[in-house]
Formats: sequence, C-alpha cells, structure tokens
Amino acid sequence: MKASTYIYIFLFSLSLNSYATQLGNGIKIGEVTKDSAILWTRVTENADMNTKGDPFIKINHKDSHKPNQQQIPEGKALKEMIHSLTGTPGEVRFAYWPKGKEGKEKQESIKMTQWYTVDVDKDFTFQTKVTDLSPGTHYKVRCEARAGDSNNIETALNGGFRTAPDEKSTKPISFTVVTGQEFSRRDDKNNGHTIYKTMLSLNPNFFIHTGDIVYYDYQKFIPFANTQQLARYKWNRIFSLPFSRNFHNQIASYFIKDDHDTLKNDSWSGQTYGDLTWNQGLGIFREQVPMGEKTYRTIRWGKDLQIWLVEGRDFGSNNNSPDGPEKTILGQEQKQWLFETMKASDATFRVLVSATPVVGPDRGKKNDNHANAGFTHEGNKLREFIGSLKNAFIVCGDRHWQYNSKDPKTGVLEFCSGPTSDKHAGGFSEKSLTPMHSYLKIKGGFLNVTIERKNDIPQASLRHYSVKGEIYNKKTLIAK
Repeated sequence: MKASTYIYIFLFSLSLNSYATQLGNGIKIGEVTKDSAILWTRVTENADMNTKGDPFIKINHKDSHKPNQQQIPEGKALKEMIHSLTGTPGEVRFAYWPKGKEGKEKQESIKMTQWYTVDVDKDFTFQTKVTDLSPGTHYKVRCEARAGDSNNIETALNGGFRTAPDEKSTKPISFTVVTGQEFSRRDDKNNGHTIYKTMLSLNPNFFIHTGDIVYYDYQKFIPFANTQQLARYKWNRIFSLPFSRNFHNQIASYFIKDDHDTLKNDSWSGQTYGDLTWNQGLGIFREQVPMGEKTYRTIRWGKDLQIWLVEGRDFGSNNNSPDGPEKTILGQEQKQWLFETMKASDATFRVLVSATPVVGPDRGKKNDNHANAGFTHEGNKLREFIGSLKNAFIVCGDRHWQYNSKDPKTGVLEFCSGPTSDKHAGGFSEKSLTPMHSYLKIKGGFLNVTIERKNDIPQASLRHYSVKGEIYNKKTLIAK
C-alpha cells in the first residue's frame, strides 16, 4: 500500500454513527507478551446497545435450568430486545505502530493486517495474533471495518497497548485485577461500572479479569442465558458499556473464566443449563475474548515479575466426588506444567493468578475451590508448593469481598480483588474476620499490583482500591 493511502487512512476522521457497519463492542487486546498480542473485535449493526427495546419474558430462576424456556416474546427477534447489540457480517483489519512515531517515520513504522471476514458462526467476531512487536513498547492500534461487498472503510476505532519488557528490564510494572461483574449491578446506569474509569486513570501496563465476567444464571436478573443466543447477548451487552469499552480499547487484558461465564453456578463438565451445554459454554468464552491455544499460560513481565494464569474449569473433577489424590481442579497436565514452570522461573516475584481462592478462608457451604474442604488434598499440595518458593504469592477472584490472608501452615499470602461494584459485594461479614486475615472489607473495588525497585531492591506493592479510587489497604512485600 502506498504511503499516501496510509496518510488518508490514519488522518481521516470517521464518524462511528454514520454507517450500518459498526464496532459497538470495541477492541480487546489480549495475551500480550514481549513480542506478540492478540487483537479482537466484533462487527455490529449499531454503535451502541438498544436502550429502547422490548422487555424479556420473566421466568423463575428455578425454571431457567429447564430446556425450551421462552424468554423472547413470540414474533420478536433478539435485536428488538432491551440492551441488545446485534452483530452483522463484515470485514475488519488492524493497523499498529509504536506510539510517538509521526510523519514519515510513522508511515514507515505502520504495520497492517489483511482484510479478514468476521465469523458469523462465532457471533460476528474476529481475532488475530500479531507477532512482530518490540519489547517494552507502547503501541497504537486501529481497527477498521467495512461491509463485505464494499471497498469503503465504514468505521474505524483507535486504541493502544503496551508489550511486556524483556527479561532484563527492571522498569516498574503495574497491573490491576477484578472479578465478578453483573450488568444489573453496574453503578452508572448509562456508562457501566465506574471501576473501569478509575483503573484507566492509573494507566496500568495490563489488566486481569479473574472470571464471572458475565453471569449466565444469576438469580433475579433476566434474561437467564440458558441458550447460546442469550449467552452471547450477555457478552455483547456488558462490553458495549462505555466505561468498559473505553478501557479495553486502551489496556491489554488477560481473561480467566469461572463458573458463571462457563455455564452456571459451581458447574462442571457434562452439565447443562437449559439448552446451553458445557462445551458450548467453553466455546463461547474463547470466541468472546482474545485467547491463545491454551487457557492456562504464563507471561514474563521483565526481570522482577512473572504471572501464571490457571484454568479452573476445563479439567476439574465433579465438586461432589470424594476428596483424595485423584480429585482435581487443575488436572494432572496443567498441575505438572504449573509446578515445573514456576519452580524453573528466575523472576523475582512469581504470582499465581486463580479464578478462585486457594488460601481463603471461604464460606463452609462452598465446595468448588482449593480453600474448600472438598478439594483439601490438592489444595494442600498447591499451598505447600507455593510456600516453598521465594517471593511467590496468590491473586484470586470469585469472592464478593476484598481480603488479604495468610495460610497458617505454609505462610502463603493471598489477595482477593473483590467484585466490580459495591452493589455486588456480600456473602461474607467483617465480623467473620479470622486470624488468617490481615485485611477484610465487604466492598467492591479492585486490586492494583506494582512491581518496582527501591534502592535496587525489588518490591511488590499491593493496594486494594474502592470503586472510585480510594485506597482501602496496602501491603508491601520486599524481595528476599
């Protein structure tokens, strides 16, 4: 492509509301390493959700598990329903270049993918891996969309992300972590969850969502996503909210799934939820977020940080099976990978990121994570292993409260982010404070982790934030 064409593409301002082909779910930039990233988008009919649509038919939560439950009125299509954002066929391409390049230097540094047709069988989404990136670099990215039968770019959206530095870099790294977001519990009706605006103001290097990104089955909040169509509807709805969409356009993300965004509460392989099957749930998650070959992975961020994101649903035993050496959440292959790679790492701080608690404490009635009695054997092995490593700690989600705890047997530290809004907080009590807790708060918010050096000594600062940015708790770990 000629340089003059590049100039036209990047300097011409396009209205996001002028054409039928839109990018209403924005861009997601995921799985960033020092030299690669996965770029995701979805082509939509409109730039924003349908805020004036028809209401869904109300059904009881107990009936949502049954097949063939009608929630869309007779004669109506999903696109006519409240908060829908319909996909449409089209083509997309991405351009990316290092931030700060201008004029002729910018033209020469721009790299562009070919035009790709979005996958109509995967909710009109598309994702592609770019592999020719430079470490520790802030990239600008632009997504362009057009109808399949058009040569005209109809919509364009700008964003950006930062790649991980190489293994020798000691530059500060900051990331944020959240869990549990439900559409009806957003704290800004028009814009979504305030937490995303607050996190963006901190300008983190990257972001981790530890799961329950949507709630297929949450009681009282219709519709229940017990079909593929309604599961996708919930993804489209939550990621069309302006605060979230603006955040993900600009910050690299890693996504982990949990039970509510796989199928239903405390679910495991082989189960169904209405007409939604377990395998369909696994597939929808991978189509809705940028994701590589495996849903468990490790990423190095400079000399002083390496993170491990584990998969807690794909390989697990049934929650109600008897505990013992064979009962597992991680599965044998993943567990071996985790132990071998964490032990081999020479990163100063090694951080295990889990959708669910490993240390806890949790409520006695729960039985789907390593802090519960039902998975005591594997939980003990995991805590013993983490406890044997220098400067290793756990970051988790799932629980609807913030905490920092310490396992009394192994000394392992765990930090839980808390849910994305105060409305979502609950299920525990500050009166339930135990000797394991050094911090406990029944509030929404997020966790911010900063890895930096002071007087050339590496340290990790962990801060629990409120939804609006107040620091509730801070703990600093000095590298041993």
